Amino acid sequence: MTQAAFIGIDIGTSSIKAVAVAPDGALLAVGNSPMTVDVKQPGWSEQRPEDWWAGTCSAIKQALAKIDSPEVLGVGLSGQMHSLVPLDDSQNVVRPAILWNDVRSSAEAAYVREMVGNESLRRLAGNPSLEGFTVTKLLWMRNNEPELFGRISQMLLAKDYIRYRLAGELGSEPSDASATLLFDIANSQWSEEMCGLLDINSGLLPPIIESAEIAGGITKSAAAETGLAEGVPVVGGGADNACAAIGAGVVSAGDALFSVGTSGTVVAPTDSPVTDPGMRIHSMRHATSGTWYLMGVVLSAGAALNWWRKSSGGPSFDDLVAEAANTAPGSGGVTFLPYLTGERTPHADANARGVFFGMHGGTERAHMTRAVMEGVSFALRDSLELMTALDVNPDEAVAVGGGASSAVWLQMLSDVANLPLRTVGPSEGAPLGAAMLAAVGAGEFEGVGEAGKAWLTDLRRVEPEAAVRTAYDDAYGRYRDLYPALREMFAAGES
Repeated sequence: MTQAAFIGIDIGTSSIKAVAVAPDGALLAVGNSPMTVDVKQPGWSEQRPEDWWAGTCSAIKQALAKIDSPEVLGVGLSGQMHSLVPLDDSQNVVRPAILWNDVRSSAEAAYVREMVGNESLRRLAGNPSLEGFTVTKLLWMRNNEPELFGRISQMLLAKDYIRYRLAGELGSEPSDASATLLFDIANSQWSEEMCGLLDINSGLLPPIIESAEIAGGITKSAAAETGLAEGVPVVGGGADNACAAIGAGVVSAGDALFSVGTSGTVVAPTDSPVTDPGMRIHSMRHATSGTWYLMGVVLSAGAALNWWRKSSGGPSFDDLVAEAANTAPGSGGVTFLPYLTGERTPHADANARGVFFGMHGGTERAHMTRAVMEGVSFALRDSLELMTALDVNPDEAVAVGGGASSAVWLQMLSDVANLPLRTVGPSEGAPLGAAMLAAVGAGEFEGVGEAGKAWLTDLRRVEPEAAVRTAYDDAYGRYRDLYPALREMFAAGES
């Protein structure tokens, strides 16, 4: 007897993950292939797209091998945002992909600000010019690798390259295109005006399809390499943050996603494009038609607690969190800035650094552990406050990631944000969202909202505790005052 399944694939930085999900939402199998990052110089970050393809083939085969007589009904894709994949006119990769966290293009980011101006950036692309955005990487190639740049006939993003390898069709979709700085998020099309201002040939940009739209079918060669049947439909897919939101049921205005993994994000869908006048928070198209989202990014979230764990002698996370749980909100006056690798939201400051402030003779490890957890929570609140200032007011939020698996941290996040939080299962994140898009494209559901209601189950819900509100508001005030006081010292210090 065959087992019907939808496959969702996430092209991540540290691994390629494939999940197989039954039409009723049962998680059937997971495949995973680890990835490595090549750091040729400080600040550089590259991967070979051919390695992504090999990892994708392996992850799919792993998942299929765990299912008796699988019948795959559709394939969806998610992937790391911003990463540049340049192809020549034979669709061969010109050079290794320059990744989202590569910061070599500071001069190019400044050039975009100079040529376009912040007001036009807000109007045309909805986002500031930062090193992470794809266009700065393309301009870096033009300035530093002119021969290779001259060979480019098409620019793709990570999951778009894998879709091409699966289905033989070149294209992108709005949620990932939003992360290039060349996409008009309000009108869901490439911005000819941006291309003109930066002297970029718009012919390098692939056709746009919708995230749940069928882009093509598995080719004969891809079938041989993946174990999928030839002709299985492949949909456009979505950016990893958009798919993670879909995979948590965060698809409509009033919803929000709090993610506490290595980094942290706050995502809030909107039913029209909303941009911050100061562009301190990102504005993107969602991977569902007629929806956008605001996104704030904390570069060091779980990474900050992991750093503290190693720096404090290597105790287990459970022991650290248990100590913090027995410490009062406010951490005995200790404040922590979690800017270990700079910060994105709201400061966009690559020079910012981590800081402990307020220790005294009675300060213990538990105070500092709680301060780290509170500092990350306050950084996420920064993003939420920017959203509410733009009249985007979530009613509640879904929490995902390692931080959400901690009852202590989950309650802390709810208290700091003053929002009810819940967790959902299966907790597979972006690849689950990609599988939902495949199910919509194949006609199993009318939309991702319907898919989420059918596939997701609430696991835990917490409410903010009024008794600790004042303590957290006071501690958040100290946290907010600390960065402005140190900004000039950060700028003058060594990285």
